[in-house]
Amino acid sequence: MKYFSCLLLTVLAVSEAGLVSAQTVSGFSKSNPFYAVSTLPFHVPAFDKIKNGDFKPAMEEGIRQQMAEIQKITNNTAPATFDNTLVAMERSGRLLNRVGAVLNVLTGAYTNPELQKVEQEMAPQLSANNDAIYLNTKLFKRVEAIYNQRAKLKLEAESARLIEYYYKNFLAAGAKLSEADKEVLKKLNQEEATLRTKFGSQLLAGSKAGALIVDTKEELAGLTDAAIELAARNAKTAGHDGKYLLALQNTTQQPDLVSLKNRATRQKLFEASWNRTERNDVNDNRPIISRLAQIRAQKANMIGFPSFAAWKLQNQMAKTPETVEKFLAQLVPAATAKAKEEAAELQKVIDQQNGGFKLEAWDWNFFSEQLRKTKYDLDENEIKPYLEIDNVLQKGVFYAANLLYGISFKERKDLPVYQEDVRVFDVYDKDGSQMAIFYADFYKRDNKRGGAWMSNMVGQSKLFGTKPVIYNVCNFTKPAPGQPALISYSDMRTMFHEFGHALHGLFADQKYPSLSGTATARDFVEFPSQVNENWAMDPKVVKNYAVHYKTGEPMPQAMLDKIRKAATFNQGYSFTEMLAAHNLDLQWHSLKPGLPLQDVNKFEQDALTKTGLNLSQVPPRYRSSYFNHIWNSGYSAGYYAYSWTEMLSDDAYSWFEENGGLTRANGQRFRDMVLSRGNTIELGKMYRDFRGHDPDIKPMLKSRGL
Repeated sequence: MKYFSCLLLTVLAVSEAGLVSAQTVSGFSKSNPFYAVSTLPFHVPAFDKIKNGDFKPAMEEGIRQQMAEIQKITNNTAPATFDNTLVAMERSGRLLNRVGAVLNVLTGAYTNPELQKVEQEMAPQLSANNDAIYLNTKLFKRVEAIYNQRAKLKLEAESARLIEYYYKNFLAAGAKLSEADKEVLKKLNQEEATLRTKFGSQLLAGSKAGALIVDTKEELAGLTDAAIELAARNAKTAGHDGKYLLALQNTTQQPDLVSLKNRATRQKLFEASWNRTERNDVNDNRPIISRLAQIRAQKANMIGFPSFAAWKLQNQMAKTPETVEKFLAQLVPAATAKAKEEAAELQKVIDQQNGGFKLEAWDWNFFSEQLRKTKYDLDENEIKPYLEIDNVLQKGVFYAANLLYGISFKERKDLPVYQEDVRVFDVYDKDGSQMAIFYADFYKRDNKRGGAWMSNMVGQSKLFGTKPVIYNVCNFTKPAPGQPALISYSDMRTMFHEFGHALHGLFADQKYPSLSGTATARDFVEFPSQVNENWAMDPKVVKNYAVHYKTGEPMPQAMLDKIRKAATFNQGYSFTEMLAAHNLDLQWHSLKPGLPLQDVNKFEQDALTKTGLNLSQVPPRYRSSYFNHIWNSGYSAGYYAYSWTEMLSDDAYSWFEENGGLTRANGQRFRDMVLSRGNTIELGKMYRDFRGHDPDIKPMLKSRGL
């Protein structure tokens, strides 16, 4: 029973009597495009037929259908068996999953007020639905009976794993609580679901409203003509004709801070980012996150854990908050020491230019880029002409996948998309058979949440005979009409990263949807994506895609050498800002229950000070009030996973280096032993089977220059 998203919880709406009506939900009929499975190839969504008003009735009907399916399983008078209970649960909720998958696409990448309203209205119903399953005492007894006799069943490995998966999920959800405590927990779950959705909506609105508007072109000195033209066009669209608008990216630091020569503009842009959801207005997220932290601590305590982090980490590779704390503690001293060295170097640059000021957070990227040019003779603006987005995608990302795994891609224009910039590709396996469909949505929009991500429109499952429909979403700056789509080095790495997630989904080869593809622990799921980043600068790959958009000439070897040589530049800063975000997440979710609502800003400062990460010149990658990963995107108490999996990926990449690097044979081995395994075996064992030993932290420290 793989719920439709890692970002939304599926839940069963129940009436006051605790039962669901047997009638079809009013307003849901054959005219609704979700009524039947899409007849388009691979069941891709019929975006040209789906309207905002279709979602709510379809989801409510999906909830009703799943409730009926669950009740049938629960009330079965026959003894519980693997097939009549767990496989039946896997088969339940198909309409709800189908609708939810499309809603997730749109609310993440192309939302509007009507869809946001649907999301907010459905959140408590979905939470109730989840509780109606996992807090169902009769149903849990059936699952527990199967779990207790699992050794006698002699099932194959994936089925045995499914038993364990369900049993642990029921326990973690509170299945053994008293009926009175379950009622309290249900109310907390519904409140949390509502607040999470509200947080996401306010963050999107706050980021849009927080964009920096400046009056004159001179204030934007240092930006390219194309960037200034884009800022003027954005301002006009927003109703500020004659001015210039710099939209905010999801992270604290903003890309334009690298180039802006006007220090006052840099400070204004930084502060616009820093305060986007802390303006004491309708988009202020501080009350929400303070309450969310309180709710999560209370829930965890009810289920028997000292903190939310302890509850959340039980099914992760790390297992406990103490393991994560120990892991991060190994990294903080080296990272912060390096960051302080870098700050001293940047202050020297400022002093040499008679700047007359002390380095601040809004100065870092500007002077860091100058220092990089001086040290390595490397200018980001000289790199971009070699990174045209279609070349990076087709001759880089797809090409590397072909070399490693034998798969190939062909663009198609006949399938409907939800926005004109979205591209669609058929994916063919090494034997020429079509294995999947892939959607790519790369450009930033005001109605798209920040960051980059991958998910499924259709999940792979042998139980249902479905093949994967995968999408990648990014937030790159769209070029002005007639201009080439040139991206930064960082954007290029993001494309490889997100396609690493896509590969994890494309190669899924599971029977049960709950265990398929990327349905793994958070501190494992980033591992394949980070491995894939390594191929971006592989000699075989980079020479194929890094060609000048005008001349077609390959990137000069001297420039490639400079990029590789500069790989560890500014790593003290970048790692410290990431570690600060890791620690904020862990501290928020280590709160004890019963504490009063937190003063968000004081808590944040205290948390960073306690862990040695309160460096004013190196702010956290995400401030608490716009940290979408941990409040609304499933990474609560799990943001450390990005560094944990960096350890896994750097160590695993060492295996590739030791065994011939980028070869077809090595790619096949990684596909067979990792990418195609989903969550069918214990993840630590999966890693050891591939690498030959437990993960080693040393390759990570080496790659970071620490």
